[in-house]
Amino acid sequence: MSKDLPENTARVAHIGIAVRDLDEALRLYHEALGLPLHGRESVEGDGVNVAFLPAGDTELELLEATGPESPVARFIEKRGEGIHHIALEVDDVAETLKNLRDRGYRLIDEEPRIGAGGVRVAFVHPRSTSGVLIELCEKGGDGRP
Repeated sequence: MSKDLPENTARVAHIGIAVRDLDEALRLYHEALGLPLHGRESVEGDGVNVAFLPAGDTELELLEATGPESPVARFIEKRGEGIHHIALEVDDVAETLKNLRDRGYRLIDEEPRIGAGGVRVAFVHPRSTSGVLIELCEKGGDGRP
């Protein structure tokens, strides 16, 4: 690791999975596989209904679009259901965004915003991350990253 890079204690906070039908997906992950349901909520600003299911040291975040213009609806239309993003928990989203911006990475969110669970989040564009949509989640808050 280069000496000019900040030491990072990031961990995988959750893996986002785009689904067409949240209730149907819960039949698999919650009922059939037995993962506990940590909670459900709507995130109007992102146009999604979400469900969190703890899985070991991380969580699965099931994402159902609330309308055809939702980024998740467009994702499913283009790629089908499946892994949508990987969320990394970081100490400071704003600082991490600045570091990424300074290094030339393309950001979706220039500033942190509030996501599911009231957590400060920001997304990094997959065109600059080898095709992976990365969500940055700030530690703290309500116990979720």
